[in-house]
Amino acid sequence: MNAIPVLWWQKVNRHDFLSFLLLLFTGVAAFLALVAPVILRADNVPLAVGGVAPQDYQAPRSVEYISDVRTEEARLTAERSVSDVYTTPDPSISRRQVDRLRVVLQYIDLIRVDEQATITERRAVLGSISDLPLSPEAVDVLLSMSDSRWQLVKTEALVTLDRVMRGSVRESNLETVRNSLPSTVSLTLTEDSVSLVVQLVRPYVVANSFFSQELTDAARQQARQSVKPITQAYVSGELIVPRGQVLSPADLEALQTLGLIRPRDPFTEYMSAAALVAAMATFLALYYHRRRPMYYNDGRSLLVVAVLFLLFLTPARFLVQDRIVFPYLYPLPAFSLLVATLFGPGGGLILSVVISIFAAYGLPNALDLSIYYMMMSVTGVLALGSAQRFSDYFWAALVASLVGGAIVIAYRIPSGTLDSIGFLTLLGAALLNNIASASLTIMTQYVLAEFLGLTTPLRLLDISRPDAPLLQYFLRNAPGTYQHSLMVSNLAEQAAEKLGMDTLLVRVGTLYHDIGKATNPSFFIENQFPDNLDTHEDMSPEDASAAIIRHVTDGVMLAKKHRLPRRMIDFILEHHGTLVTTYQYTQAVQQAGSDASKVDIEKFRYPGPRPRSRETALLMLSDNVEARARSERPRSEEQIRALVNEAFQYLQQEGQLAETRFTIKDLTIITESFVSTLRGVYHPRVRYPSAEPNTLPLKKTTSK
Repeated sequence: MNAIPVLWWQKVNRHDFLSFLLLLFTGVAAFLALVAPVILRADNVPLAVGGVAPQDYQAPRSVEYISDVRTEEARLTAERSVSDVYTTPDPSISRRQVDRLRVVLQYIDLIRVDEQATITERRAVLGSISDLPLSPEAVDVLLSMSDSRWQLVKTEALVTLDRVMRGSVRESNLETVRNSLPSTVSLTLTEDSVSLVVQLVRPYVVANSFFSQELTDAARQQARQSVKPITQAYVSGELIVPRGQVLSPADLEALQTLGLIRPRDPFTEYMSAAALVAAMATFLALYYHRRRPMYYNDGRSLLVVAVLFLLFLTPARFLVQDRIVFPYLYPLPAFSLLVATLFGPGGGLILSVVISIFAAYGLPNALDLSIYYMMMSVTGVLALGSAQRFSDYFWAALVASLVGGAIVIAYRIPSGTLDSIGFLTLLGAALLNNIASASLTIMTQYVLAEFLGLTTPLRLLDISRPDAPLLQYFLRNAPGTYQHSLMVSNLAEQAAEKLGMDTLLVRVGTLYHDIGKATNPSFFIENQFPDNLDTHEDMSPEDASAAIIRHVTDGVMLAKKHRLPRRMIDFILEHHGTLVTTYQYTQAVQQAGSDASKVDIEKFRYPGPRPRSRETALLMLSDNVEARARSERPRSEEQIRALVNEAFQYLQQEGQLAETRFTIKDLTIITESFVSTLRGVYHPRVRYPSAEPNTLPLKKTTSK
């Protein structure tokens, strides 16, 4: 028969698949955090002239530029200030009108001297002249005045018309000129004569100057060209447009010039953000796949890292946009310090690079701000060290502040956009940033350690104090097991230090690994009196094995009750792995007539799991070696070394170290460390002979 093909997804480790899904979800959430400010920021809100500014806009840097808008406004003002240009008065028009008036006056002369016509007829003829509408009163004055007076009127009419028509008469001011005729007539004439002159001249005053579009355009163009380009300047931090102000064209130009609003293609924005997220996700996937840090194997720890990442990234994306000082105040390094505190410095260093790039993405000063965040985060993690004291956090804050100040000096001073006050402000922001990051790390890691059972150095120090409630319970109820735990802890801690492992975690985890024995201390031989040992011969092997194995589950129960970190539970569960209680199993086989097939070995097996970390594997090695040493009491270094090698071989044969990453070199170092420590404990002692009481020298006394 052909073998059934194995599909690719059946080969994928379930934990790796879930980790991939978590990475995918975090990547999508990070993508949304990157593009959300882009979608919501002012340059994607339809801002227009006459609209209202949705927020305060401050200049992110000092800038000076030629304002096309303000220059155009000034040119339009200059252009509009130029009045319409008219042609010069046309003399031909003036001459024609004077000739027409002269002809009319000659016609009036004929009527005045016509003796054949009656007064009524002459009055009617004068009133019917089409070009010269005279009032009846003017007609009467004209017919009744003497010839000499009439000659004065004729002459004044021609002179007045000539005088008026020499000036510029336009259609727009024609009536004004006509109405001003009385003021142009000679003052030597009587009122009646002046009125008659005005009536004679008025119809012949016409426009002699006309609007010229060509001349007007030329004048306005010259006015535009005389306006020089206008320069607009803003100082870093200066308020450009306050929230609620109606936007002008110059406001929009300033916002666009400073990069506060930029017309962009949304598709381009999304593609660039997606590309950045994909690059960082690939980087993290390779890191976790190749390095596989300890917390990678714990789904809940990965979830905590992802949530912390998003909790620090999302506010940063909204709070650092379009601001000058706040980006330098935002405590982003707290994320790296938290990850380093909770899961080790490796994760803190790697993730600090990713979150620093994401936080500053798309900002005008993205490069220097990314380096600012990254260098402070990395320096803080490195300076934090083991983080076993509160002072470590503030030392890390101080060192990171100095580095942050150096980055400000390196990137902001050469740009020339800062004055002395702005420079000192950013230096102060770097100091406050790291103090806030250290304080936030202390508070957050306490909350996470308390409510999620995560392991932190401060939490480990707290529960390792001799007056810790659970240790006190352990010491009072099972003093022998407590001393055994101290000895195992000493063995493991010395080896952990030589291997460069987390000695604090190893020491505290080892202290609590047998805590479950405190619920039934008298069952275990180390808590019994030497002359009254109970080998449980009165119990069936199965019951005795179950009682022994129960100390693991009892330990887990106590750990959860006292809210110990979850890593402590790993030490409790894994310190026996899936080993078998050999003594009880052997008894059961003997009782079954030496037929092992009649005995269910699983009833004698610890629930496990096998050690999944170097720390719990080191505990298993230490526990097994210490138990053998306590039982066999080796008297020489050769015996100690043989005992250690035998314990190591046994655990390797049982496959208990299969999931750890101990190398042969590591095991050699552990062996030498165990031998050295046990040699100090089981060194030979001189046996002194006992002295009889009466042979002891008496203390001399003196009496006064």
